[in-house]
Amino acid sequence: MKVAIIRFPGTNCEFDTQYAFERIGAKTNIVWHKKNELPSDVDLVVLPGGFSYGDYLRSGAIARFSPIMQAVSEYAKKGGYVLGICNGFQILLESHLLPGAMKRNENLHFISKFQYIKVVSNDNKFLSQLNPGEVLNIPIAHAEGNYFIAPDKLKAMYDNEQVLLQYCDANGEYDNPNGSVDAIAGICNETKNVFGLMPHPERACEQILGSEDGIKMIKGFMY
Repeated sequence: MKVAIIRFPGTNCEFDTQYAFERIGAKTNIVWHKKNELPSDVDLVVLPGGFSYGDYLRSGAIARFSPIMQAVSEYAKKGGYVLGICNGFQILLESHLLPGAMKRNENLHFISKFQYIKVVSNDNKFLSQLNPGEVLNIPIAHAEGNYFIAPDKLKAMYDNEQVLLQYCDANGEYDNPNGSVDAIAGICNETKNVFGLMPHPERACEQILGSEDGIKMIKGFMY
């Protein structure tokens, strides 16, 4: 599997992401945001976490205009797989490749901690190696992770199994660290080839880091 990892000014998780994917045998290529095209024969494009353009204006709002995003959008529209992690998720929302929007965390503070999340749907490539209801322990680190979408659109997302992950406690019960609608932590688009989540699976790829649950997530792209 070939993975292109996009780097913007302010990205800080590109090497963590590269390490995680190379652990499962993928070949990776870090792509600078000013490039106009993606490498050939790419199987997955990842927009990693960080603070693109210093999070000025809104998180991801400036990065969406980077030259590489035109190529990412075209790739996604042709059915290519795209994964946005944290700031990458925010960029996908700003680029309208995923529905909804991000607001400041409900408590207006930056949150950085391990957080339990629950699999809502595995009817997609990303979470295909996991089971609905399975609880994972994955770090979060964000100030604008409060996901919002209008009620009618939210219902349509549930009907189409686009809500993929929810925040929870160790027992899988409701927990909501940032105020997101329905404690949503991750979603996908209608055609289930573009994925976004606020938790950082690349930071949970070895037990020495506190959890290996992140590897379970990204392995889905190998199958």
